[in-house]
Amino acid sequence: MNLNQLRYFVSVAENGSFTKAAASHFISQTAITQQIHALEENVGTRLLDRNSRPVSLTPAGRVLLKEAREILSRMEAALTRTREASTGLEGELRLGYTKGYEHSDLPRHLRDFHREYPNVLVSCYRCDTDTLAAGVINGEYDVIFTWDSTNLLKEEALCLRVMEQVPLRVALYANHPLAGRSVLTRKDLKQENILFMSPSGTGDSFGDAFYIRLYQQAGYQPNILIRSNDMESILMMVAAEEGISIVPEYSHPWDIGTENVVFVPLAGEGEMEEILIAWRKEDDNPALLHFLEKLGGE
Repeated sequence: MNLNQLRYFVSVAENGSFTKAAASHFISQTAITQQIHALEENVGTRLLDRNSRPVSLTPAGRVLLKEAREILSRMEAALTRTREASTGLEGELRLGYTKGYEHSDLPRHLRDFHREYPNVLVSCYRCDTDTLAAGVINGEYDVIFTWDSTNLLKEEALCLRVMEQVPLRVALYANHPLAGRSVLTRKDLKQENILFMSPSGTGDSFGDAFYIRLYQQAGYQPNILIRSNDMESILMMVAAEEGISIVPEYSHPWDIGTENVVFVPLAGEGEMEEILIAWRKEDDNPALLHFLEKLGGE
């Protein structure tokens, strides 16, 4: 018994005719008759009543028709899943993103990808930027969305793409003297206690150095009250009136469950957070390739 014999049998049963079934498969009537005969010999009983017009099923034939349809359906599904797997339509994509970036357009991109490739599981990991950098280098993540706190450009094993340039905002408590301004510059923050977003939370990094230079270019060294890699903690301290912070635009007041924080645009050259997409050059995950292609086409 083979799949072609089952296909021919189902076709004869549905058409009620050897002639019509043969025509639908572009083979001769003799060929399809021989295949049905071989199938009957294999199962050990007649499956079709050839004397009736149209050709009808025997009791055994009715049983086999139901089973044959299920077998053919399962086989087609298995072939489809196999083809999907070979083209990246099935599998897992491990995606890391910097804390807070869930408030960007990332969820929309993931939704669009899922709608086109529903059999790909996108596993998401929300981490600080240092952890993301180490994770993509070590193969823990297929792709990350991050700002560059570790000088990823020096990593020859990685591919990088700029996702977007995100404007920065000054987060202030609602009754702060600067809270009513329509725009601020770093020079306006000279006397402020700064709650500093830092990837490690403990000391200067490649990313820290870039933003420290912006303070220095404004003519002063910032008074850093605390460093943290957790945006929610920083914003909670702003709400408690401990100090102010500079955060990317995708940060929102409802992150901290309070309305005691306002966000004022920060003006000036370089006052952006560059979000990068990074992945390993040797990562051959088909799902990754499809994700990057779709992302690049939007």
